[in-house]
Amino acid sequence: PSGGGAPTGGGAPTTAMFLLGGDRYLLGGFLLIVANAAMSVSMVLYNSYLPQIAEPHERDTVSSRGWAFGYTAGAFVLILNLVLFQSHESFGVSKDAAVRICLASAGLWWGAFAIIPLRRLRDRAVVRSGAGHPAAGSGWKQLVATLKDMRRHPLTLSFLLAYLVYNDGIQTVISQASVYGKQELELEDSTLITAVLLVQILAVAGAMAMGRLAVSYGAKKTILGSLVAWTVTLAAGYFLPAGAPVWFFALASMIGLVLGGSQALSRSLFSHLVPAGKEAEYFSAYEMSDRGVSWIGPLVFGITYQVTGSYRDAIISLVVFFALGFVLLARVPVRRAIEAAGNPVPERI
Repeated sequence: PSGGGAPTGGGAPTTAMFLLGGDRYLLGGFLLIVANAAMSVSMVLYNSYLPQIAEPHERDTVSSRGWAFGYTAGAFVLILNLVLFQSHESFGVSKDAAVRICLASAGLWWGAFAIIPLRRLRDRAVVRSGAGHPAAGSGWKQLVATLKDMRRHPLTLSFLLAYLVYNDGIQTVISQASVYGKQELELEDSTLITAVLLVQILAVAGAMAMGRLAVSYGAKKTILGSLVAWTVTLAAGYFLPAGAPVWFFALASMIGLVLGGSQALSRSLFSHLVPAGKEAEYFSAYEMSDRGVSWIGPLVFGITYQVTGSYRDAIISLVVFFALGFVLLARVPVRRAIEAAGNPVPERI
């Protein structure tokens, strides 16, 4: 896959957010759209490299370490940003300036670390049907061709459906946990910020621990176990007392421990279901299943709150995503799916 411009295309607009201020909300919206689009492209290419840099029996470990390193670096820069934001007066900057510096630092961090894959990874030769650059609209044609090709691998599509469902639940918990903490549990902003940092730190340990479990029990069983853990976490969150930061920190710890591993092992398991040479194409569909339906979970959360008037009922309603995802994933014959994709089957999967 080739996509060296994607990290730069994301880091540059993120850094440019330093220029935001006053009524420049249109510029901010434009920069956010460009940065998010670049991030999606980057993730497709980043994920598609996994089958090329790791042997089948190594992928769970390599994927888990990748997520762990990412969360470690993210926690480090988040700590620096929190120090600046919380103590901006000590640094002689306004609160507004501190926020803009934090945004710019994220872009610089992104761009700087993009240098590593740009220098170390190598493109594969791309066979083109004609001379010159691809014609306008060829991207949509390629997407349609990829979706048609995936119909030849229904078991791979079955996994994508399961991932679509439970990952939507994961993303919704991440995005709505702060709303639940602030509106239902009446917690201070400082408590919520600390909880975000706690999730980042424990996601490192969780990714590494679940990677080791996958070595012993296989990725599928470990993911299924994580979905049970997500369900228990939501059930515990339903009963959290208001105005008790310690219990919210405990909930954040539970989320962190299952978050990184769920993401890492889902990626490594899917990599086995991708026909050789079509990594970027299939991981684009994988990313679409992540981004394309990310509104369903928040919609369920919001409708439940509107109907019941309770954020507790809203948070527990998300259990359906993990329960349904568990059932769908449990029904996928992973070994047969790997064989159908033409890939070697690891000893434990």
